[in-house]
Amino acid sequence: MIQLTATPASALIDEPVHIRATGLPPFQVVILQASLADEKGNLFHSQAYYKANEAGEVDLQQAPSLGGDYIGVHPMGLFWSLKPEKFLMKLVKRDVMNSPFLVQIKLYDSNLELTDIATTAPKVSLTLERWYVAPGVKRIQVPDGNLRGALFLPSGEGRFPGIIDLFGGVGGLIEYRASLLASRGFATLALAYFNYEDLPAQPEKTELDYFEEAVNFLLRHPKVLGPGIGIVSISKGAEIGLSMAIHLKQVTATVLINGPNFILRIPQVYRGQISKPLALSPQSLSINALGLAEFQHSFEEARCEASETSLLPIEKAQGHFLFIVGEDDKNLNSKVYAEQATQQLRRYGKNNWTLLSYPGAGHLLEPPYSPMCCASKISSLHLFIHWGGEVTPHATAQEHSWKEIQKFLRKHLVPVVTSQL
Repeated sequence: MIQLTATPASALIDEPVHIRATGLPPFQVVILQASLADEKGNLFHSQAYYKANEAGEVDLQQAPSLGGDYIGVHPMGLFWSLKPEKFLMKLVKRDVMNSPFLVQIKLYDSNLELTDIATTAPKVSLTLERWYVAPGVKRIQVPDGNLRGALFLPSGEGRFPGIIDLFGGVGGLIEYRASLLASRGFATLALAYFNYEDLPAQPEKTELDYFEEAVNFLLRHPKVLGPGIGIVSISKGAEIGLSMAIHLKQVTATVLINGPNFILRIPQVYRGQISKPLALSPQSLSINALGLAEFQHSFEEARCEASETSLLPIEKAQGHFLFIVGEDDKNLNSKVYAEQATQQLRRYGKNNWTLLSYPGAGHLLEPPYSPMCCASKISSLHLFIHWGGEVTPHATAQEHSWKEIQKFLRKHLVPVVTSQL
């Protein structure tokens, strides 16, 4: 009898799953398909061809995919290769607390025509739960003074290292990375800074005082360890994260994912001091053959003409940096910006940084096993943005960088207790 097993059947989305099929005829080729529906009913699918061994087993930890959405030995390939039925759609979990994504895994005979899969019953199937929050994690809605966001606290007595989580130009409140970090032992504030509740839809400036208020809010919380906090940030959020590290001595560990080393689009203001952005060069915007906008060279003219005083003075930061770069980023020239920032640190005799650069990875580096989004629409720009990335190396970068982010944060936020002899 054919059996399909997956262990664990219910887990956090950053945990690997061991998938096996048994009871097959020796050396039979089968199709394995994964599918899920997001919270709006949008469907995502992936599939791969596998050949059973002489014992009639397919073990995804050992067996290579012969074709389909990926090739080779990739135990979690069915998850990270999920693609939307509607073109150019990103998989996003909104309600992280109350429900998981349900992933169906189905097994079909390989002689089945692909056009017939939708109307054919699988030989065997199962459903997995993929959660964004661990049992016992608490979510606290944050209106506190001017602040808007959600604070996630790990289970247990605490105290826990504190993190502020910042996303980029899409705006709103995005919680799935913060809930996962809390599930891994970090008190994490998912912080909205525009296009959410009473915050401005399209701000004319970035007020760093708002982010300083967030730092102080986190450090006042009785469950937060202190004396320093960490930042995890991407894209426009990484510009802000870098500025926070420069101006706020309480920020001691900053993760910058595919961000700039200068100010993007709108001015920054801190305690009345205005810092101007670099100008975007509209003529440097590229539209590729699929009609997708690529912005990675849009600041190069201004950056080349600018003096070093136009770059953020990263050498003034007291904390440590982890730069994470996707070398196939089509939205920002992030590898060049990170290299320039680290050179600036080196010139000032600083060694407080680590640079992880991933060939084939795009702009939207997410927690591991998340499907790559190569392009999507940002409503404020009325454009489909090409984020870049090749599916398999992007997945590898997500898995490796997630582990490195957690190691970096623990190293610089959790004090080492040495025994007194």
